[in-house]
Amino acid sequence: MNTQIRPMAKPHDAAAPERRYAAVRALTEELCRSLGPEDAALQSMADASPAKWHLAHTSWFFETFLLGPRLANYRAFHPDFTYLFNSYYNGVGGMHPRPQRGLLSRPTLAEVLSYRQYVDRHMQSLLRAEGSGTDAALGALLDLGLNHEQQHQELLLMDIKHLFSLNPLKPAWRPLRRVPASPAVLLKYLPRPAGPVSIGHSGQGFGFDNETPRHPQLVPAHAVANRAVTNAEYREFIQDGGYLNAALWMSDGWITAQREGWRGPLYWDDDLSSNSEFTLAGSREIAPHAPVCHVSWYEADAFTRWAGARLPTEAEWESLAAEQPSAGNFLDAGLLQPAPAADGSLQMFGDVWEWTASPYTPYPSFKPLAGSLGEYNGKFMANQMVLKGGACVSPADHLRASYRNFFYPQQRWQFGGFRLAKDA
Repeated sequence: MNTQIRPMAKPHDAAAPERRYAAVRALTEELCRSLGPEDAALQSMADASPAKWHLAHTSWFFETFLLGPRLANYRAFHPDFTYLFNSYYNGVGGMHPRPQRGLLSRPTLAEVLSYRQYVDRHMQSLLRAEGSGTDAALGALLDLGLNHEQQHQELLLMDIKHLFSLNPLKPAWRPLRRVPASPAVLLKYLPRPAGPVSIGHSGQGFGFDNETPRHPQLVPAHAVANRAVTNAEYREFIQDGGYLNAALWMSDGWITAQREGWRGPLYWDDDLSSNSEFTLAGSREIAPHAPVCHVSWYEADAFTRWAGARLPTEAEWESLAAEQPSAGNFLDAGLLQPAPAADGSLQMFGDVWEWTASPYTPYPSFKPLAGSLGEYNGKFMANQMVLKGGACVSPADHLRASYRNFFYPQQRWQFGGFRLAKDA
């Protein structure tokens, strides 16, 4: 089976917006191609969503923020979908409770796919309309909608993996290539000078509002590791009693780890001697030199304390990453599993989202988007931590050094890992 996933098209012609839109929408459905209706309807936990809901919500986004306000005489596909597939936009209206999305046996998967086709036809009409190519506001909304859908492509794979991991049959989403058996890259620390650095979106190309404004930050002299922490290194932490030593953990992290019975990363077998983990291709042998994945911020922080290091701050991470090419192991490569670092690459992009030491808070003078779209990022700027760089399930053209992902410190089902940093 060909597991190569095509990147989003970037044509340079009058039909570019239409083709970009069609490419992103087609990829979302391609990711669901191997799912049955039963797979697409289930919800494994309150933080996750059924695949069917992702397919519908991304269509709801275009219908709510582009078609309704901008296409003359547009009629919604179904009047109740505004409620069923709203995620968290209170300015739009009410919403079905998130933990109960898995109870929506209706609409069926076939009806949701018809909804997507209906929205797609009307979106193509909107994008072909006279003058749409020079409408800056429409272009900005389209970019936001496409990047929103790319976020849900990653969420789809996260949620499918979590769902399938709970099935005793350990089913595979699809057969995938195995992670290359590459040798370990020697861990080194790259010295970085003290001084002001500029972080945030540069203004070139697309960026989310939470990446703005670009601003200076003062960083001390420090050093950042040349690659992410590996499975083999994390296993040493476990074998040395890392999950048994309360002195290594934040209080909330220790309480969480004890309550949840954590003994290793999510998806590693409980019997750690088996050396296997659950992947989107089913159970596989753990690749020792690949980045450790599916660990919480609490676990990453505890490891750094055990290793005599710390997590890099967002400014430290971004200022180094901005000097590197945005290249790596992304969704487009079709591996969908972290791979060992290559010589000469700092592994800043792809493979795993990297936890930082920085809380997800607004940049100085941050202003969210106007109206309901201002709820996209701004209202979540509390009690979460920043991750950077993207993962093996992130679309390659969706990422940049300034991108700010964010999760709660106890969450593990995202493809999260980390690298080490030290004070000078």
